[in-house]
Amino acid sequence: MNLNTPELRARTAEALEGARSRLPQLRAFIGLDGFVDEILHVVDKRHSVERYDRVPTIARLAERLAAAAGKSTNLELVSQLTKLGGNGPIMGNALATFGLRVTYVGNLGYPKLHPVFEEFARRAEVHSIAPPGYTDALEFEDGKVMLGKHSSLREVTWENLVQRFGRDRLAEQMATADLVAFVNWTMLPWMSDIWAAVLREICPGLPATGPRRTLFFDLADPEKRTSEDIRRALDLILEFRRYFRVILGLNEKEAYEVARVLGLDRGNGSRAAVAALAREIHQRVPVHTLVVHPVAYALAVSEGRLSLVDGLYTTVPRLTTGAGDHFNSGFCLGKLLGFDDDLALMTGVTTSGYYVIKAQSPCVDDLIRALRNWPEGPTGPYRF
Repeated sequence: MNLNTPELRARTAEALEGARSRLPQLRAFIGLDGFVDEILHVVDKRHSVERYDRVPTIARLAERLAAAAGKSTNLELVSQLTKLGGNGPIMGNALATFGLRVTYVGNLGYPKLHPVFEEFARRAEVHSIAPPGYTDALEFEDGKVMLGKHSSLREVTWENLVQRFGRDRLAEQMATADLVAFVNWTMLPWMSDIWAAVLREICPGLPATGPRRTLFFDLADPEKRTSEDIRRALDLILEFRRYFRVILGLNEKEAYEVARVLGLDRGNGSRAAVAALAREIHQRVPVHTLVVHPVAYALAVSEGRLSLVDGLYTTVPRLTTGAGDHFNSGFCLGKLLGFDDDLALMTGVTTSGYYVIKAQSPCVDDLIRALRNWPEGPTGPYRF
């Protein structure tokens, strides 16, 4: 187990600098979701037409809602930003910002691309097979509440993927991409069926020789799915080990949900307990690498070895919606470049921290500067 140290940050910065020329050679194939995200603040007290205090925490909002039970209440939402959303588009956009050659397929507007994805389409090769979902993301100092409208996600099916993207094109991408990522399983009701079809119809035709490529999975908060659904998803993920080096990424809440389904004790929430839980999950779901990323740190388990690093954590976030997807993009970048888990975790937490602090995706030079100018505390100063 390793914590975040100046020596580890320096090694990661040096490794990223040395690998910069390799980035345009790396290919990523990402899918299958797509959302239009509206970032919102909840008004606590309005002082004038222009000035208001926002509800600072999720707990404060919960208190306000609980006090309205049996009565009613009115909440004012103030829009901060409308942006591309969904685990896949955010992750794909972050990888493209690093300089990778990204191909994306998902529900980004059909038959015409939704305008919010047009900038992404200039950075990556983008294919859409269905209309997007919509999310109202209520941002707080301690996290976010995502209110989703998901009816269009029912159109993300194996049949539409084959008809509107193409079986041969899908097979070519999975055979040649250095990284394949299937994310947002929870919100895509047919994702398990799509995985089963890929295993049945695409994977047997993949090259039997050459380097084993990386396949990343993110369940994306499976609380609303049944235990049977989650178990099936985990079983399908394990089947992909015959063809790929499989990485499963979980945030802390998702790790607890998986633990519940597997009958594991979640522990007391301490770092030691989360680390012990990660080891237990990995024993029951033996992917090549299991990653768990709470808000302030991240850890990985590979071949029985556990690594842990502190994050680039801030108490004054500018944007948290998409932070986990940025961590995933940074960690996957590190693994594609051949980094060990320590350096890949360092790349991941720096990517997510930069995004939360600056409200934009970093390029590799941004990561190097952040690693070499690590802030002294959770409120900065930020010299990157």
